[in-house]
Amino acid sequence: MIGLTPDLTGVTVVDHGVLRLTFADGLTGDVDVLERMRGPVFEEARKPEGFAQAALDHESGTVTWPGGAGLAPDTLYERARTGSWPGHESAGESAPVDPGVAP
Repeated sequence: MIGLTPDLTGVTVVDHGVLRLTFADGLTGDVDVLERMRGPVFEEARKPEGFAQAALDHESGTVTWPGGAGLAPDTLYERARTGSWPGHESAGESAPVDPGVAP
């Protein structure tokens, strides 16, 4: 992403694994983050009772969980904005097809 990511201004748990994120530029989106929560730091946060403790950390500018687990705000913004994680095509996108080449 080019430029600065708008500040994260709101975090709400919608369902286990899904956060409603609001950014300072007005962008709001529901983002399934469970697949991005990897490693031992996310062990408790991946559990339903741990995930429910998601909160906005104003100092770091992102969503965090008890124990210090957190996700990068620029990555969350890109997912909310485009529907895909940075570096990945969204579900509806595919590579261009050359009509002269058989699949």
